[in-house]
Amino acid sequence: MGEFLSDLSSALAGTVQATSKSIVRVEGRRRLPASGVIWSADGIIVTADHVVRRDDGIGIGLPDRQKANAEVVGRDPTIDLAVLRVSGAELEAAQVALSDKLQVGHLVLALGRPGQGIQATLGIVSALGEAWRTPAGGQLDRYLQTDVLMYPGFSGGPLVDAAGRVLGMNTSAVLRGISLAVPVPAIQSTVQALLDHGKVRRGFLGAALQPVRLPGQLAEGTGQQTGLLVLSVTPDGPADQAGLVLGDTIVALAGNAVRHLDELMALLSSDIVGTAVPARIVRGGQIEEISVVIGERP
Repeated sequence: MGEFLSDLSSALAGTVQATSKSIVRVEGRRRLPASGVIWSADGIIVTADHVVRRDDGIGIGLPDRQKANAEVVGRDPTIDLAVLRVSGAELEAAQVALSDKLQVGHLVLALGRPGQGIQATLGIVSALGEAWRTPAGGQLDRYLQTDVLMYPGFSGGPLVDAAGRVLGMNTSAVLRGISLAVPVPAIQSTVQALLDHGKVRRGFLGAALQPVRLPGQLAEGTGQQTGLLVLSVTPDGPADQAGLVLGDTIVALAGNAVRHLDELMALLSSDIVGTAVPARIVRGGQIEEISVVIGERP
């Protein structure tokens, strides 16, 4: 047992040192610096949005103890992600791994560089879930919770597996009191969207909605118990232009049932912006279908 623990200890220390080459210090707020992950060797760094209080003049502490300046490429506060760009520095990108083979109980390391040197804490994956909407309205492809202790300044740093591959970005701001990591697929898609557009585009319907229970005959006809009642529409917004009115109940959008607000919000992704999609509604006790051109959320 002693030899096993010694080997494990040495392996974990080796993983930390190897991965530390892709972890930086982020000086984007007045108080304690935070951490960031070198996402690509051409200068792209990902970190937590809540630790970056300005858009330029952000100090970056590199693994070789040199310093560089960075600017914000874009942000997605709904998943607490900010993308930074550094110019003229030699960087080593982190190795990433998708979490599809990750299981509850697997060992993971949370790494950070709030100071000059690398810091680490060990834990396990405590919960995994399917796609999840954050309290701020962001969509994560997976719920990834650990029991790692988030030391001050660890936000924005990576969660890595035993081989040192990045599984996600640690954040203490998405859900207070719980150690969550933004999974790699969500980071990849958000980074690309921010590089392409400077922001994450999200669909906009332009209607205030509330879940309501459908009467027995309509529930049987639609195959669902609830829909979304239209309480009001934004003048000249997508719903208004499509003819939705107060009292309509939306039961499907783009061929997908919508029973709760979360289901609708999940459908209003960037790839649906500007697209005409069918909306199935209940109006005056009858099921009808109209076409809605999805707008972009202001």
